Amino acid sequence: MEMAIYLDRIRRAEAYLASLDLPVPRWCIILGSGLGGISERLKKVHRETAFERIPGFSGTSVEGHDGKLVFGSTGKTEIAVMEGRYHLYEGHDPRTVVLPIRVLLALGVSRFFITNAAGGIRSDLNEGDTMMIRDHLNLTGYNPLTGPNLKEWGPRFPAMNDAWDPVVRRLTVRIAGEIGIACTEGVYAALAGPCYESGAEIRMLRTLGADAVGMSTVPEMTVIRQAGCTVAGLSLITNIAGTDIPPDHGEVVDVASARKPVIHQLILEVVDCCKKEVSP
Repeated sequence: MEMAIYLDRIRRAEAYLASLDLPVPRWCIILGSGLGGISERLKKVHRETAFERIPGFSGTSVEGHDGKLVFGSTGKTEIAVMEGRYHLYEGHDPRTVVLPIRVLLALGVSRFFITNAAGGIRSDLNEGDTMMIRDHLNLTGYNPLTGPNLKEWGPRFPAMNDAWDPVVRRLTVRIAGEIGIACTEGVYAALAGPCYESGAEIRMLRTLGADAVGMSTVPEMTVIRQAGCTVAGLSLITNIAGTDIPPDHGEVVDVASARKPVIHQLILEVVDCCKKEVSP
């Protein structure tokens, strides 16, 4: 995609959302496969807008991703919620995958909580468990920062060694324990998809140190960290990778849908508990 076209899409979307005159969200929550519906738990919903109604955006094509942007309040915290996301395997280029993030950053959002459905690789991870991302492997073959870089986006060569905020990560694990959710920390491997991994690929990922694997999250994190903003990531383990049972997307969505009430509770408690000292 030509840079001029891309920047025009960002500016049109930003102008449209700014014209709605909504409170600036403190946090953005990005909900993965089957995890939509968090707006039902908000104290107030200011606005819900389908992606395709936002200039510069397009709709989503994946089951379990509603494809809408919700602005609301928990009563303590103003938030934006992406119910669904774009994926590389849908045919989107890396810049389009992160376009909503660019727009939200331009609107003033500085803290992000990303979720995904993932396959568990580490032996102690079970279906329905959660894993806070401590580190990641970008094995997609793509990077959304490839190409021209604008100075206002951040540095040309951002560091990724401390990408996932440790304060939010530890807080999430603690609160999960208090409300009875199995939550650990680990390394998330991002692949482009859409095929589920072969047995040999799972053995490779295990050798590389991956604890869970999915097809999203890392592109969004990359532009958030380039901007110097806070990001936390949570993987819901919806299937066990590397077994003789073939994964099925419908079953992944079913597992996520069954667990989403407690996942929503966890995320909202975390964003309300985070203090001002959380970076940035």
